[in-house]
Amino acid sequence: MNNTTVNKWLCCAVTGLLLLGSSCKKYLDMDHFFKDRLNTDTLFTRKDYSEQWLASTYIHLRNENADVASKGHTPFNFISDDMFFGDRDDKYRKYKNGEYDEGWDQSSWSSCYQGIRKASIFIHNIDQNREMSAEEIADNKAQARFLRAYYYWLLLRKYGPIPIVPDEGIDYTTEYENLSLPRNSYDECVDFITKELATAAKDLPLLRSNRDAARPTRGSALGARAKVYLFGASPLFNGNTEMADLVDNNGRALISQTYDESKWAKAAAAAKDVIDMGVYKLFTAPFNAQDQSATQPRTIVPPYNPLYSDKAFPLGWKDIDPFQSYSQLFNGALAFNANPEIIFSRVTEQGSEGVDQMVLHQMPYSLKGWNTHGITQKQADAYYMNDGADVPVNPRVTGFTTNNEDHRPLPSRVSLQYAGREPRFYASVAYNGSMWENTSARKPEDRHKQVFYYRGYPDGKQPSSPAFHIRTGMGIKKFYNPFDSFMEGGFVVPKIEPAIRYAEMLLIYAEALNELNGSHNIPNYQGTGSITVARNAAEISKYLSQVRIRAGVPDFDAGVYASKENLRKALKRERQIELFAEGHRYYDLRRWKDAPVEESTPVMGCNMNMTEDQRDLFYIPVAVPSMPTIFVKKMYLWPIAHGELRKNRKLTQNPGWTTFN
Repeated sequence: MNNTTVNKWLCCAVTGLLLLGSSCKKYLDMDHFFKDRLNTDTLFTRKDYSEQWLASTYIHLRNENADVASKGHTPFNFISDDMFFGDRDDKYRKYKNGEYDEGWDQSSWSSCYQGIRKASIFIHNIDQNREMSAEEIADNKAQARFLRAYYYWLLLRKYGPIPIVPDEGIDYTTEYENLSLPRNSYDECVDFITKELATAAKDLPLLRSNRDAARPTRGSALGARAKVYLFGASPLFNGNTEMADLVDNNGRALISQTYDESKWAKAAAAAKDVIDMGVYKLFTAPFNAQDQSATQPRTIVPPYNPLYSDKAFPLGWKDIDPFQSYSQLFNGALAFNANPEIIFSRVTEQGSEGVDQMVLHQMPYSLKGWNTHGITQKQADAYYMNDGADVPVNPRVTGFTTNNEDHRPLPSRVSLQYAGREPRFYASVAYNGSMWENTSARKPEDRHKQVFYYRGYPDGKQPSSPAFHIRTGMGIKKFYNPFDSFMEGGFVVPKIEPAIRYAEMLLIYAEALNELNGSHNIPNYQGTGSITVARNAAEISKYLSQVRIRAGVPDFDAGVYASKENLRKALKRERQIELFAEGHRYYDLRRWKDAPVEESTPVMGCNMNMTEDQRDLFYIPVAVPSMPTIFVKKMYLWPIAHGELRKNRKLTQNPGWTTFN
């Protein structure tokens, strides 16, 4: 099998660029192929069969195991306190009210364990291959090891402690459902996954060609390792006596009851391993003094700041366009190999619930979108003003724009509440009166449309179509490209899934350093040296400031850095803004143990009952009655399906959820 054929297999398994028809699914069912025709001694001596097996291992990264996708695959991206969906009957309400049960969204469990089993078989047999070079065997084995660790990570993030299938002492080729294994402790899971990722990193390359973009690199393994360590250090899993009732079949506590600061040190060192690679950097778009096109206007320059306005990035924003730097990172303007910030991605997922489908559900109904994904007032207010100040909310700014130039990028007739915001706000939020460029639409009259959400407008609240309006009066622009259009002749630019990116590593490093009281020497991932980590304001600022400066806002002042509590609060807000709509917020609020407060707060938004004649009243925030919300302890972790508990009698349920009768 030549390289072109192999990569077609990988695309079929991972990226969805080739749709999986029934024949492809059958062919990728390597267990069926193996049982009917081959044994492992024959299969793994052949290069073509081995590569097909590895491709079938990748396929479990798709669909319900995606990191960033629409709600059909990743509902957790939509059911926190920052964004929502309004269609799919009342499913959002059931999620938010904790009315889901042990049967909801459970396909990831079996899919991940299928991937784990396939990866283990590959790892234990690929050395037999007589047609691959030693370098190819090492790389392919490292890919399988990464996949196995990543599937365990996806399970750990969702369910908490899970059973680790041992490599020795049992037949690792046995189907998971035929094994009876107890849950490992959270710390045991973290230890296993991080060691596997470190081992994989040693044989994975620094970079891949664009054709091999969906395969993990060394940075992919190290980036995932940092994420796993971060969760293990966080309050939900580090000395949490409130989770003492999460136990295995013998009554052993699965969450550590004793706080351990060294877990934060390991997370910091793991993030620094990625930083020190020198491979990744924050993407920045160049400063434009003049309009380049209708879709790329001249740069909106942040208010003058003597510390940043006259310096080039990363020390300042003189030579960059902060809005385009953030917007183009997500909207498909960059090819994968042109994006220096993406560390791991399934690349493009063009299935029924991929990133491109998020754009379909964000687009206004009048432009043939579904008009159902939106943000909360809390999220809108989290964004800073363009000088780094907080948004004034008591009282809120009143009045409206009267032309297109005084408050760029706002067009006319837009509330001044939305004027003077930081660039990430404009790249993420479809405020009332936003412009949707739609430039790929064939008809000129379908392009550059200003969309309002007032009652009675096509995209406002309509008695005839109650599901298809933005419940809060604030939609989502992130991932939208000005070329995107569902109108006649239009197309959607393919999007790159941002599963792990460099900005997240900088935020992990800053968060972990901030939690340290002492100095720690942590072995690097190679085991050849150590990384010294300690809470140092200058070190935190060196990396955290890059995220903010790229966004066109000043770094935090010395008073914030001087206080661990103040910086912790600022870092949480920074993650809320920077990583919005990338699948983080739901899990962040849980690992911080902030969910009982933040997810119980009523969802606020504009008053969608108001017409344009009542526009002053439209912008007075009200609770959205169709979006109730609560949080109870059982909602920290996803329930394990009754069917899995029946099959594995040593498996225990997460606290608050039922077992089978």
